Amino acid sequence: MIRDFFLGFIKIHILYHAAEGPVYGAEMARELNRHGYDISPGTLYPTLHSLERNGYLVSEERVTGGRRRKYYRITARGLEALAEARSRIAELVAEVLG
Repeated sequence: MIRDFFLGFIKIHILYHAAEGPVYGAEMARELNRHGYDISPGTLYPTLHSLERNGYLVSEERVTGGRRRKYYRITARGLEALAEARSRIAELVAEVLG
């Protein structure tokens, strides 16, 4: 059950950063690791693909430094989900932490 909670946090974190600007997998892995999430590529990339498949992110391939990368941006649907998540997180934090 804890893994499910953290996967939800990770999805919100990804949406947050994608709202700030385009992100790619390795960059998100480093960012999530910085916040204490030890996420494997086998979890991160399916999560990114799922967020895209469900309309929260959109991707485009770019060549950067000779490497092909898939960059993800948030969609209008993703922004709506992020706004709702922020509201619910604020309510939860207020209740749980008093």
